[in-house]
Amino acid sequence: MSKFALPALPYDYSALEPHIDTMTMNVHHKGHHQTYVNNLNGAIQGEHGGQFKGLSIENIQRNAVKAPDAIKATVRNNGGGHFNHSLFWTLMAPTGSANSAPHGDLKQALETEFGSVDEFKTRFNAAAAGRFGSGWAWLCMDRSGKLFICSTPNQDNPLMEGISEHVGIPILGLDVWEHAYYLKYQNRRPEYIAAWWNVVNWDKVVENYSHAKQQKTPVFDVPLA
Repeated sequence: MSKFALPALPYDYSALEPHIDTMTMNVHHKGHHQTYVNNLNGAIQGEHGGQFKGLSIENIQRNAVKAPDAIKATVRNNGGGHFNHSLFWTLMAPTGSANSAPHGDLKQALETEFGSVDEFKTRFNAAAAGRFGSGWAWLCMDRSGKLFICSTPNQDNPLMEGISEHVGIPILGLDVWEHAYYLKYQNRRPEYIAAWWNVVNWDKVVENYSHAKQQKTPVFDVPLA
């Protein structure tokens, strides 16, 4: 039976320097993300994982609340970790290789919902900096087509109906676990957040927004071994 595999990064580990350092990218991808993949595979291939065998990573998110008690925490945490990180890598690009600002319909939607792109960033930064402990900040679309900002704890995400307080399709997400920034920024999370905007792949975010308008989740590589 096929297992989930670690997706390759769409750029070199050093490509996001100086904003995201090479060592952090190595540890984050090869260490943390690989562990989520391994643990998820172990849970869904074990004796309690039958209902999750063959499901896409998206559908595992949507059904995490229904997992048997014996594997519920593992599926929630590691399935979320695999989905979140597989999306996260695509949301960044080396400086100069993608549009440096939102554009098209997404730019207009951000201005309509938040007043300006700068105000959107201010509110997103507050969600990311204000997440107590480990978690994520998100820009999402709800079922009515409205954009909203939220944060989730640990490896939860807005696809997790019955778990997440805010349900919607994630368009942009920022990892604010300490492992995402501590080697370079130590306890200076706001500095990491500010630096991250320099490597946001706005072309991908615009693509995600286009999918969300059709109530489709972002497209990214989820390889099987």
